Amino acid sequence: MDRQRLSSIAHSHHPIAAPIFGVNVNRLLRRAGREPRARILDLGCGEGAWALQALAHYPDGHADGVDTNPYALERAADAAAARGLAERLTLHERDAHTYVPDGDYDLVMCVGATHAFGGFAGTLREAGRHVNDHGILLVGEGFWAVPPTAAALAALDAGPGDYTDLPGLLDTVDEAGWAAVYAHVSDAAEWDDYEWSWIGSLTEWALDNPGHPDAAQALAAAREHREQWLRGYRDVLGFVTLVLRRR
Repeated sequence: MDRQRLSSIAHSHHPIAAPIFGVNVNRLLRRAGREPRARILDLGCGEGAWALQALAHYPDGHADGVDTNPYALERAADAAAARGLAERLTLHERDAHTYVPDGDYDLVMCVGATHAFGGFAGTLREAGRHVNDHGILLVGEGFWAVPPTAAALAALDAGPGDYTDLPGLLDTVDEAGWAAVYAHVSDAAEWDDYEWSWIGSLTEWALDNPGHPDAAQALAAAREHREQWLRGYRDVLGFVTLVLRRR
């Protein structure tokens, strides 16, 4: 199965493609504190959940969403139309790394998509180029909640240096010339909701489409992910969403 198609199915019941509840998305957007006419950029926007919620907070604003997944962008367009926000959201099917910056966005978001910039430090540098002088950079990134086990590293196909602990993440923020003015650390319930939604959505799709040529692969992917999570990185990998301003 095409990886982008698989991801789109897996997120069908959890369009926020990160382990975070909607109430905390709203809290983070409130703390971002932008004006009603804010210009918003969501890099790695997926199904547009963050961008659309930002538009609800900033009623005269406009958002650009950038992603390489055409299935996710199609769902983002449908969601925008259903919420009456289609004219205020422009979607771009391209690599976030190649999106041409103009440096004049009030709010730039990159949540769970820092791989597009080669990691967290690269995201602070490259995504930060889009933020105006008084703007906010909102970034969601993983960190080691405890020292990584061999099972966690294998499940994530990661090395110990691919993530830092939470204090190390904030050190990187400081070194890059940003300051954290607020943060939300996802809790166990948010992680469980996200992972079970990912696994369950893919499993349900496979069971509902038994004759589909991709059904067996989808079911196998759900099982593999469940094992990687439960026997690997559960309670080892954390996730934090940071609200950042330039120092």
